[in-house]
Amino acid sequence: MSDKLIRSLFEGRLGTWAAARVPALPVAWENVSFTPPAGAYLRAFLLRGATTSRDLAGDNRNRVGVFQISIVCPAGNGAGAAESIAAELDALFPMNLRLTSGTFAVQQLSPLRLWSPDSSDRYLLPVDFQYRADTYPT
Repeated sequence: MSDKLIRSLFEGRLGTWAAARVPALPVAWENVSFTPPAGAYLRAFLLRGATTSRDLAGDNRNRVGVFQISIVCPAGNGAGAAESIAAELDALFPMNLRLTSGTFAVQQLSPLRLWSPDSSDRYLLPVDFQYRADTYPT
């Protein structure tokens, strides 16, 4: 299914970058057991929108949604660390990024957006971007 491919393309890119970064950033993936470290880490979510069809035969599938990454840092140290990671993610996921697997492609439709932070026991800065993938039967 294309949703699984979309997730694997975005998560694969994020996971490869996070593991290679110095220091490496652990990533909490959806529905995978995770013990939060004391330092910074990421949480990744694929937020699907409504799948539609754009042709009269009903063959096309237009999948849209949002890929969200929550940057989680220790509280009490200011916003700088999270904002630096957000800048790195902005370079990793540039506007109009197109990821492919065989004949399948998903495209980023918006620049990385930063949302209002949440701070309780940790400083959490959510960032996201919109995506779209069109498929037709072969």
